[in-house]
Amino acid sequence: MFERLLPQMRVNTIYDINLHALKEQGVRGIITDLDNTLVGAKVPLATPQLVKWLDDVRDLGFKVVIVSNNSETRVSKFAKPLNIPFVHAARKPANAAFVRALRELGLEAEQTAVIGDQMMTDVLGGRRMGLFTILVRPIAPDDEGIMTRFNRMLEKVALSRLRKKGLWPEEERNS
Repeated sequence: MFERLLPQMRVNTIYDINLHALKEQGVRGIITDLDNTLVGAKVPLATPQLVKWLDDVRDLGFKVVIVSNNSETRVSKFAKPLNIPFVHAARKPANAAFVRALRELGLEAEQTAVIGDQMMTDVLGGRRMGLFTILVRPIAPDDEGIMTRFNRMLEKVALSRLRKKGLWPEEERNS
């Protein structure tokens, strides 16, 4: 059961993702979470470093869509200046938002990666849909809301079980 929470890749930040390797794997689209994945949960706009990363992503031919459980106000204020389509109030890990994102990208699940900071929402939802899952460390965990904090408690239980099974070695964090 806990194996469904295992991402195919774990990195510290989005900047540690080898985009060329993703492209070689056949990935053409990226579904990304917003809060604590691209920026901290209380950061309203993209940082210059993130804008450059997104430009690099697009220059490599990737299509991008943001899928967030947050409100339309929060997500649209962030995504619209970047001309990135988005799905708000996604209710991840439910399939519907991922289906909408794939439709927006015009791609199949096998051609798409999902990037997020939560195993219970981003990874579980992505795995259920057959997406390539990438887990990043949360940028600003102290800024998280009550539901995310609850999910983090569940993640600790899952991580404990995965470690006991030898499926979550700490030294592989940057793979």
